[in-house]
Amino acid sequence: MSTSTPPYLAGLEHAEHSAELLWKAVSAADERAATELVSGLLDDGTDPESVLLDVIARVQARVGEEWAAARIGVAQEHAATAINERAVAAVSVHPAARAAATGGRITVACVDGEWHGLPARLLAEVLRLRGWQVDYLGAQVPTPHLIAHLHGTRADAVALSSSIATRLPTAHAAITACQAIGVPVLVGGAAFGPEGRYAKLLGADAWAPDARTAAHHLARGRLPRPEPDHQRFDDLPHLADQEYTMVDRNSASLVRSVFTALEDAFSAMRSYDDLQRERTAEDLAHIVEFLATALYLDDEELFTRFITWTAQILVARGVPAHSLPPALDLLARELKDFPRAARILRAGTRSLTTAPFTAAWNIA
Repeated sequence: MSTSTPPYLAGLEHAEHSAELLWKAVSAADERAATELVSGLLDDGTDPESVLLDVIARVQARVGEEWAAARIGVAQEHAATAINERAVAAVSVHPAARAAATGGRITVACVDGEWHGLPARLLAEVLRLRGWQVDYLGAQVPTPHLIAHLHGTRADAVALSSSIATRLPTAHAAITACQAIGVPVLVGGAAFGPEGRYAKLLGADAWAPDARTAAHHLARGRLPRPEPDHQRFDDLPHLADQEYTMVDRNSASLVRSVFTALEDAFSAMRSYDDLQRERTAEDLAHIVEFLATALYLDDEELFTRFITWTAQILVARGVPAHSLPPALDLLARELKDFPRAARILRAGTRSLTTAPFTAAWNIA
């Protein structure tokens, strides 16, 4: 395929130009054009890591932004992601991306329940380019299967990826299980919060905000092997009040109760069609799930970030942001005997009075 892209991505301008070309192919659902574009860049001598991180990853970030702003739908977002995955595959098999395994061995996986596999795949390919022997396990890897894999290999480390904050309790279990058998864990992804604040809380051995930084970190030296009992769940003493456990276990009944009461508290809901009612139930389920995660971490900021993001998403789809406070108030009534949950819900309601809702933005 002939493109106007210069032979080398000599700077930001060229990277943006190549990303724009790839975006046009991806947004048109043109898989052939996308894969031919990245192959052409490699044929012209572009660094494979640059193609992966400065072009494909940049376009994938734009996919998320376009979905959040309601400029593309779920189906188009899924199609675009699938094409970007094919573009990564095209890079991985190109002769320019062949690299001998001269370093250690690392397992790259997403935590159980995390279906955003592309960030982990990008990391796996970057580490291969830098000489690591990589076992890439993909999305949604149950912790027992991850541990079984590690028992059968001699991995120097595990790189765990998660984009969704609600997977953090599961990530905690995976981190602890890996460390219990002596394998250090590097984590990454938007789930771990600003500056990786939750990575430290959950006892990860290292954190990186992106694939390039993770590769640089690992290049400085292998992570030290953890000692047995390196991280225990009692390192989160606030869990002793059982609020997380009770909200998590009763999430379905909480959603049903709030949904029923919301029909009286929010009059517009009475005219909703079946699809709108289904979406409302889904939104309530997400609210309860993020509340439970905030309780697990004892971090109300996680919940307020989610609530303001949800309001932005709703506004972008023509649903008024003032539909959220009644739901939070009703949920607070259901949880009136849970002081930490009540505090977090009040913080969520306060955040809705100050956040601007002029455009959608993506917390990832």
